[in-house]
Amino acid sequence: MSELKQFPAEFTASIDKICARAKVLPVIVVNQIEDAVPLAKALVAGGLPNLEVTLRTDCALDAIRAMKDVEGATVGAGTVLTVEQYKQAEEAGAEFIVTPGATSELFEYSVNAKAPMLPGVATISELMEGMRYGLRRFKFFPAESSGGASAVKSFGGPIQGVKFCPTGGITLEKAPTYLKLSNIMCVGGSWVLPQNLIDAKDWDGITKLCRETVEALKDC
Repeated sequence: MSELKQFPAEFTASIDKICARAKVLPVIVVNQIEDAVPLAKALVAGGLPNLEVTLRTDCALDAIRAMKDVEGATVGAGTVLTVEQYKQAEEAGAEFIVTPGATSELFEYSVNAKAPMLPGVATISELMEGMRYGLRRFKFFPAESSGGASAVKSFGGPIQGVKFCPTGGITLEKAPTYLKLSNIMCVGGSWVLPQNLIDAKDWDGITKLCRETVEALKDC
């Protein structure tokens, strides 16, 4: 069997640098392209500059193109399911890629990609498969229904040198339990951009909510 190509160490360093900027990675669904830039500006102003734009809507790629020009924003693509979507996100300017799970095709493409991948895992076996390709940074998903903070903490026993961004069912109240663990980089969530505020185009309200989140988590 030929030796697998390995995820570059500089990609891991890039993920670390991005995640070190904020303790929360907003998980964003953009339904209307006109909301993209003001939403990005509101999140950045609130102290959350890393933006995961999920590829769940027709305008998601256009949203990435628009949001990447917002000063201070680091924009990535989430809900990436295929290599084709990975390539499309890179072409749109995504600086990082987040997947809910991962296939061998995604792993193989990621080792030579332009943008580093944060693949989703929920089990030790999935984690070990990613490690075969040299990955050391993962999304733990769906976090709450996969055992929560106690599960990701237990991963740290047999698996050393790996860190996670848990996503899925996490709230402001639950975030500290994760962030206090040594193998957690940040947490992903959508509570900082509730749909009712987006529908009302209450960008100041979203900025306020982000600032309250940053303040509440500062000691974690």
